Amino acid sequence: MQGSGVSADDAGARESSRWAWADIDLDALAHNLGVLSAAADGASVWAVVKADGYGHGAVEVADAVLAAGADGLCVALTREAVELRAAGIDAPILLLSQQPVDQAPTIVEYGLTPTVYTPEAVDAIADAAEAAPARPVDVHLKIDTGMQRVGAHVDDAFDLAVRILDRPGVRLAGVFTHLAVADSIDPEHRSFTAAQLDRFESLLARITETAAERGAVPPITHAANSAGTLAHRRARHSIVRAGIALYGISPGDDIDDLAAALRPAMELRARVSFVKRVRAGSRISYGLRHRFDADTTVATLPIGYADGVPRRLGTVGGEVLVGGHRCPIVGVVTMDQLMVDVGHVEEASGRSVALGDEAVLIGSQGSETVRAEEWARLLDTIGYEIVCGVSARIPRRYVGGPAGRSRA
Repeated sequence: MQGSGVSADDAGARESSRWAWADIDLDALAHNLGVLSAAADGASVWAVVKADGYGHGAVEVADAVLAAGADGLCVALTREAVELRAAGIDAPILLLSQQPVDQAPTIVEYGLTPTVYTPEAVDAIADAAEAAPARPVDVHLKIDTGMQRVGAHVDDAFDLAVRILDRPGVRLAGVFTHLAVADSIDPEHRSFTAAQLDRFESLLARITETAAERGAVPPITHAANSAGTLAHRRARHSIVRAGIALYGISPGDDIDDLAAALRPAMELRARVSFVKRVRAGSRISYGLRHRFDADTTVATLPIGYADGVPRRLGTVGGEVLVGGHRCPIVGVVTMDQLMVDVGHVEEASGRSVALGDEAVLIGSQGSETVRAEEWARLLDTIGYEIVCGVSARIPRRYVGGPAGRSRA
């Protein structure tokens, strides 16, 4: 069969003009890094760029924050780190969780910093390092101090640290833990955070003393995620791991005041693709869940749940901005499109909403703003899930920072 004559690159370039996109403000990322650096009380700031930079674009975010002064990067998967290396990024990259042991040679090859919390992982990294013409590989030991997700149990962590110190292929470069409720001001939760830090610091004292006895360099230590950085002075050890706050989103409702200086880095926008008049009493979208009480105008936007707009956003009070006005999403969001009641915009402005008019789903227009946190509250979730959910179908357009780049 004869080909179309259109390359994948050409098709991607055309798709980049799609009437739905995300603007990523790299200057906002640099600003947020500065806010977090100031809050960190002198601790080094490492930027968490896992999950494609929380949906913002890992390579572009990494470039921007490293240029702005971040000292290292954190990811979840070996693959994520390899993609950064392939883009020419040579900064330290910490794998935040232990990887399958068969990935040890790749971790060593690409100069990554693995996290370990089992003897099998320590031995796999050490064996891979000893088989390669490389210096000892820096590893970080993760201790589970109470979150009970992953990490060496507090009863096992000291022996595991000694195991690392005993293997010539690896160096105990870091020891860390993760806080479960650092974003909460509930007294019980604050006590839990304090207990986590107590367990962590007690183990650190033993590990550091033993390392010194063996002539090893004291490991760097870290416990603070974004919430820990902003809200818990005790958690700010050698480094802090800046995740969601780096992207301008509050780590939790309880500490919104501490996140007030942050600037959201992502805006989600679309253009009106269709406009129609609808009659009072008629219904709309799948399930016909929304009934119009009066004649009005409805605009369709070419963006849907396959792009990261949750299907039920229109049934829980979700709004978008058109002409600087808040407009309700009507009916359930469909896979590729959603509908918005813009009748009051036309009444207020005296002009018709037209094909190609810009709508803002997350971001600002005129004097109004819709934040990711607003969606999160409506949907009983967190801002993390909202921005991470903006799918790869949405082109990212980058403004500011060390370079302006677009990616379809």
